[in-house]
Amino acid sequence: MSEKTNAPKKPVEAAPAPGGRRRGPASMSQVVGSMDNLKRAMKYYIKCSPVLFGVIVFCALFGAVTAAAPGIFLQKVTEVIQDTFQSGDWIAARPRILALVIPLVCIYIVAVSLSVLQSQLQAHLTQNFMHRLRTDLFNKMQSLPLRYFDTHKHGDIMSHYTNDIDTLRQMVSMALPTIIRAGVVVIAVFLIMISYSIWMTLIVIVGIIAMMVITGKVGAGSAKYFIRQQKAIAATEGFVQEIMNGQKVVKVFNHEEKVTSEFNKVNNGLIEDSAKANTYANILAPIINNIGNIVYVLLAVGGGLMIAFGTPNLSLSGKAFDITILVSFLNMSKQFMGNINQLTMQMNAIVMAGAGAQRIFDLLDQEPEADNGYVTLVNANIAADGTITESEHKTGHWAWKHPHQADGTITYTELKGDVLLDSVDFGYNPEKQVLFDVSVFAKPGQKVAFVGATGAGKTTITNLINRFYDIADGKIRYDGINVNKIKKKDLRRSLGLVLQETNLFTGTVMENIRYGKLDATDEECKEAAKLAGAADFIERLPEGYNTMLTNNGSNFSQGQRQLLAIARAAVADPPVMILDEATSSIDTRTEAIVQRGMDKLMEGRTVFVIAHRLSTVMNSDVIMVLDHGKIIERGSHEQLIAEKGTYYQLYTGAFELE
Repeated sequence: MSEKTNAPKKPVEAAPAPGGRRRGPASMSQVVGSMDNLKRAMKYYIKCSPVLFGVIVFCALFGAVTAAAPGIFLQKVTEVIQDTFQSGDWIAARPRILALVIPLVCIYIVAVSLSVLQSQLQAHLTQNFMHRLRTDLFNKMQSLPLRYFDTHKHGDIMSHYTNDIDTLRQMVSMALPTIIRAGVVVIAVFLIMISYSIWMTLIVIVGIIAMMVITGKVGAGSAKYFIRQQKAIAATEGFVQEIMNGQKVVKVFNHEEKVTSEFNKVNNGLIEDSAKANTYANILAPIINNIGNIVYVLLAVGGGLMIAFGTPNLSLSGKAFDITILVSFLNMSKQFMGNINQLTMQMNAIVMAGAGAQRIFDLLDQEPEADNGYVTLVNANIAADGTITESEHKTGHWAWKHPHQADGTITYTELKGDVLLDSVDFGYNPEKQVLFDVSVFAKPGQKVAFVGATGAGKTTITNLINRFYDIADGKIRYDGINVNKIKKKDLRRSLGLVLQETNLFTGTVMENIRYGKLDATDEECKEAAKLAGAADFIERLPEGYNTMLTNNGSNFSQGQRQLLAIARAAVADPPVMILDEATSSIDTRTEAIVQRGMDKLMEGRTVFVIAHRLSTVMNSDVIMVLDHGKIIERGSHEQLIAEKGTYYQLYTGAFELE
């Protein structure tokens, strides 16, 4: 296995490590932060289509105002019925009732039409919102440095695209229309109640104050645990994803019971967080309902007493308090309290959306991979006298275009693959240095090999050449240019990389090979496969190069997958190749085939090889022996054998690489 020196993993906050202690609920600062991010999400949502959002709000407002109309209608109808009882002329009452009913029916027809329109537009805007959010998340993820993925579980990152975005979907598609409608109804009904009777409205206000106090206390507790629940979901998904990837290891070591036990601990943590969050949230509706019932009783008793004792009415309309107002008021109080209850019921969706928004914007606010490079890779024409000029067309030659800020001139340097590491120090974090004063040079066409025990720093050196990480001290030069001056995309375009851990993508064999060079022709891909020694088994496949790969190429053997990875690097035709344990998963017979192809691949290229099999590095121009981040020996195979040092002992079996 190749060595990997990773930065320490960040602790997952939501779920404990097996046997570990759990954290307390989210702090109030986290709750406030989640609400701030929810505001950002709403601005994000509105920006998707301000016009569409305006139409949706108009439809919701019209529906809300229409919903408040029955209170006035009931009062007017009750008034007509009361007058009719007194006069006894029911025929004369018909026109008055029709004058109330017909406009109300027309209004409701319009309201229903707008409601249908609103639901359609709401669905369209919500999908646009989710599409934009996922796109921005994915684009942001592509810009993040490798360090981010080393310090975050992949399942946790995936949770941003599933659970976190879904909480926002539920809020904007269901909670938001309800909040707008119920909020407007509450305001409209409240204003109507004030116009009818201020004394009766004061009873309602007392109920509102009680609701606000209880909602504030219960809501704060609910918010804390909903934030924690969202993180616990991500942690659980991260654990599941990790175990899925390692199923072979789990089964071969019979660890099914152990991982089940660990999962139960993580899952129980999620259950605990969810239970507490929903306990707070679910007690709200019964409390609000019962407060509404109490207010209803108080209104009925208070209104009856006012009528019985002839208490003067205090109202904006100047109407005397009578049975028509009491009946309408009782109906409006039910409507008022019902909509207050609907608003409180949306608190769960709001808090969960706030927690999801906080996690989403935490990712979107991550600092992208820094790149201050200004030297670019361009197609070049190289004259017989060595003069280099830039070309707009493919020429088969590449050059570094180096603009000089001091005098405004531009120089061109041919891409050859001359790599120099000069006194490089590096640590994945400031507390732990990994490389110490490492100096390596590789001239074009040379093959440089790194050997040493796991953790010695071999893969780290190649990560620095790619600028997956930046050095702490020293310099790295490529064709005489400091790599910090070269744009990372152009630098990496000039490098070919074959890793021990092969990553293949869902698609055909041809598409996976072409991944190394997206504009490669089918013939170029086939030539690369022949060079890597992969053409033989590919052509024997039922569909040849059109055979589909799924699940990281699990339908192929490990050796075949590795051959495809080598072919993918070969089609890129880079001047520098990095082979990190490229043949470690291939049997000895296949290795001989691959080695012949790789020898052709390496001709005229600078090659860095990391290997545990010393047979693969014996023909290197120089071999570097690393130990704890330091180069302790360097030279050719013959030179190092003659020195009879560490390499000699490794070669003769006195020492083991592990």
